[in-house]
Amino acid sequence: MPRFARWTAAVAAALLITGCGSGASDSGTDDDGKGRSGAPASAHRQAGPTGLPASLTGQKLSWSRCKGTSVPGGDWQCATLRAPLDWSKPGGDTIGLALIRSGATGGKRIGSLLFNFGGPGGSGIATLPSYASMVSRLHERYDLVSWDPRGVGRSEGVRCRSDRAIQAAESIDATPDDAAEEKAYLDDAVDFGKGCAKAAGKLLAHVSTTDTARDMDLMRQVLGDRSMHYFGISYGTELGGVYAHLFPRHVGRMVLDAVVDPTADSLGHAKNQTRGFQRALDNYLASTGRDPRQGSREIAALLKRIDAKPLPTSSGRKLTQTLALTGIVLPLYSKESWPILTSALTAARNGNGSQLLRLADQYNDRTPLGHYGTTTHSQRVISCLDEKQRPTAGQVKQLLPEFERISPVFGDYLGWDTVGWCHDWPVAGQVDHPEVSAPGAAPVLLVGNTGDPATPYEGARKMADGLGKGVGVELTWKGEGHGAYGSGSACVDSTVNAYLLDGTVPKDGKICA
Repeated sequence: MPRFARWTAAVAAALLITGCGSGASDSGTDDDGKGRSGAPASAHRQAGPTGLPASLTGQKLSWSRCKGTSVPGGDWQCATLRAPLDWSKPGGDTIGLALIRSGATGGKRIGSLLFNFGGPGGSGIATLPSYASMVSRLHERYDLVSWDPRGVGRSEGVRCRSDRAIQAAESIDATPDDAAEEKAYLDDAVDFGKGCAKAAGKLLAHVSTTDTARDMDLMRQVLGDRSMHYFGISYGTELGGVYAHLFPRHVGRMVLDAVVDPTADSLGHAKNQTRGFQRALDNYLASTGRDPRQGSREIAALLKRIDAKPLPTSSGRKLTQTLALTGIVLPLYSKESWPILTSALTAARNGNGSQLLRLADQYNDRTPLGHYGTTTHSQRVISCLDEKQRPTAGQVKQLLPEFERISPVFGDYLGWDTVGWCHDWPVAGQVDHPEVSAPGAAPVLLVGNTGDPATPYEGARKMADGLGKGVGVELTWKGEGHGAYGSGSACVDSTVNAYLLDGTVPKDGKICA
């Protein structure tokens, strides 16, 4: 039961394709000792623990060649940062956070540029080296840095169930049609949560977005940067907004691309994604010369037929309705993948589910040998600790007609997802929605894409309003796919580069056609 991840299009595209000096930054404050907003540094508030022990802030990272992972090209180094397990007890137990970096390649180094590629649950260790070619100009003046957030990958990564159990769960209907299917769906959710609790132990209560934002500021200090220069994509935009709220006077040059709506609770996010994926599907169908409404009805009918009778595949596994929907979702993350979707849907209409199953397996990070990655596990432990709202089956059943009006293809699935994702979770959620207000922070550049399926472009305006007047600066691209930077718009790329390299802030509301 994968949730549609809020991650970067570069990650989704990579899935389809595959079938650092620590000197102080010179850009923390102006020469007059004031922050970029012009207010004295003392006027900025800084939330969270103060007086961190020197064992944390003064630690020296032992950078060395990355081991045990495929790191293409470049001079990539890895290290482990120690951070508090519980940020309310910074002098207590610590956990290890895995970092990766490549030093600036040119002159006039600005500092470190920290990347988060989304999810939540995406691995920066695995992603940054492949993404580096897209940011080669930024690499000239920044050390490129990323990390596996707590609970992810090499940073105490959580695996909640075995490969065999994951594959067995694929037969469970994520859009229950009767009482028996509903019970199986919710029982599976409880079982998954118990597996996460057993695997994560004490860590399960300390993997929130707020915890990770505090980790980021510790990284900033240990890396020797006076300001946090940051590039957050998809969920990484929510993380950036929370960081700006907690540490406004430490915000440097910050870009948030594919922006999450910070005002939405779990039901709101589900409705946003329902609209976003339906909008992307409509655009895809229109590009093929078909009427979007009629095409959507036909796809919805195909999914119902698959629900009643899963399709055979060349692997011997069956293509279920949930797997088919997941296979449809992946190509919508990138316009370049739309022809793949056409081929897969044609094959499914002809009774062959092999292509949609391969797409679903790529989205679910399943290898041909049946091994599954843990991105979904990490995504779930993080988001279920963040999200306080816990809709019941009865509540969502009343809302399903609204979801289905928004999208006959995705509505039912995303409605039920709000019930099953964190059902009877072992730890309570923390907030209804993230707090991102950051008065006095430096300008934050927010990039929205009108065709974004996973984080609809309206979220950029909501984030700008949430950050506050004079902080959030919106840039809109009239394009397709998840994310805008590096997606083919010279206007977007040059605007972002000018901001990160020269500090040039565009006019709020700028549009790249």
